Amino acid sequence: MAVKQVYFFGKDQTEGRGDQKSLLGGKGANLAEMASIGIPVPPGFTITTECCIDYLKTPEISDDLKNEVSTIITKVEEVMGKKYADKNDPLLLSCRSGAKVSMPGMMDTVLNIGLNDETVVGLAQQSGNEEFAYDCYRRLVQMYCDVVMGVEGSKFEDAIDELKLEVGVKIDSEFSADHLKSLIATFKAITKEDTGSDFPTDPMEQLWGSVEAVFRSWDTPRAITYREMNRFAHDMGTAVNVQA
Repeated sequence: MAVKQVYFFGKDQTEGRGDQKSLLGGKGANLAEMASIGIPVPPGFTITTECCIDYLKTPEISDDLKNEVSTIITKVEEVMGKKYADKNDPLLLSCRSGAKVSMPGMMDTVLNIGLNDETVVGLAQQSGNEEFAYDCYRRLVQMYCDVVMGVEGSKFEDAIDELKLEVGVKIDSEFSADHLKSLIATFKAITKEDTGSDFPTDPMEQLWGSVEAVFRSWDTPRAITYREMNRFAHDMGTAVNVQA
């Protein structure tokens, strides 16, 4: 029998438990516990710590894990009444790490996964707020290219400051939709120049890029040093929490 690698949490269907921190990490176990007692947490799923350890040995995502995640995404879609990255009314996802023990600052959360040049139009139409939609997209590009693709975050902050001076605004919320579209294009250009690669527009590529970034974060110098300082084991791995 195949080992279960992905645990759903959400209304009436939660698969994990609060005492499974070694397998689901602290966040994943707590999300499962909250969902199981009826707290209305947004639905999602946890990829186990064991998957992290397996990935760091290869590093590859197995077909079995891809298939399990695809099946679980369908559950999330059913609960939310939306399709992931639908062009007209997109379901968006977040991705964050969560080890058995708390490890502050290990990896920033990636939000708004599933947005691209097409789905952002649907988000703008559904929300009735074009500035909101393009700000969500801007945040995804900024976070993804920093956290997943390794672009220095200060380059994006510098671009934001330059645009503020150019258009005469003081805070981010004063940017118009056109300003935000300009920032998105600038961020993509910075990323291409810095990495030689384009920001991925395919929603599943965005999701798996984020998942792999969580796995890799377990073995960053900062994470290793933190574990050594606190005498935490190096073979625990981190779970991945993906949530609507």
